[in-house]
Amino acid sequence: MITIGIEGTAHSIGVGIVEDIEDMCHIHANEIKTYSPKEGGIHPREAANHHTTHIASLLDTAVQKAQIKYSEIDLVSFSKGPGLGPCLRTAATAARALALTLKKPIIGVNHCVAHLEIGRGTIQQCHDPVLLYTSGANTQVIAFAEGKYRVFGETLDIGIGNCLDKFGRSIGLPFPSGPQIEKLARHSNSYLSLPYTIKGMDIAFSGLLTAAQQYAKEGKPIPDICYSLQETTFAALTEVTERAMAHTEKQEVLLGGGVAANTRLRRNGIHYG
Repeated sequence: MITIGIEGTAHSIGVGIVEDIEDMCHIHANEIKTYSPKEGGIHPREAANHHTTHIASLLDTAVQKAQIKYSEIDLVSFSKGPGLGPCLRTAATAARALALTLKKPIIGVNHCVAHLEIGRGTIQQCHDPVLLYTSGANTQVIAFAEGKYRVFGETLDIGIGNCLDKFGRSIGLPFPSGPQIEKLARHSNSYLSLPYTIKGMDIAFSGLLTAAQQYAKEGKPIPDICYSLQETTFAALTEVTERAMAHTEKQEVLLGGGVAANTRLRRNGIHYG
């Protein structure tokens, strides 16, 4: 079976083509265009307009790279959420139009579950992990239990990526700010006290963000603030993930989302399954 997927949950629009051969997933194409605002964060409508501009060419490029014809596609899939509303609508509209044109079935995919399923597949070869999903908009601890995917913990306010980006914007860093914060944090090991908020299995980052921004206004060294911001947020993420592992009695952890690229988070007691 050949499946074409359209992903448009936030600032990137992507088209992937995969083929299922003897229970093995072969990736034939993975084309992406990313919206980068000149200043500030993501504006949902501007990001959606960006996706509308590029989706047709991305589809053609993906089909060409996969060396197939549109008629050979068996299934159309798209990201149905969670994500930014205007961006999700753009991806969904493109997927529906393509499915109707090709007269092929269409299926919506949960963005968070997709991260976990990719890890459970041949790419990471996890068996049954707890997923720590860390992206700009989402921060969740997810696992399969009692016949369905369940959220064992999540942010009560903003996602970890959004927290890092908001702090970065406040001190003049470009978007996305996470990689720059990671680089600055490597130049410090001086910890500044920041709020550590865990309520049951859930996390809150807004108070921590406000405190970090206040430190910057007071003239505290930026590397010290970045170091403290990472240490505090990642410690909280580690704690709730370990609790979920204890509750579910699972032995593997999978990191997902853009913030999972942070090398400090990977070394903070959490490893790929």
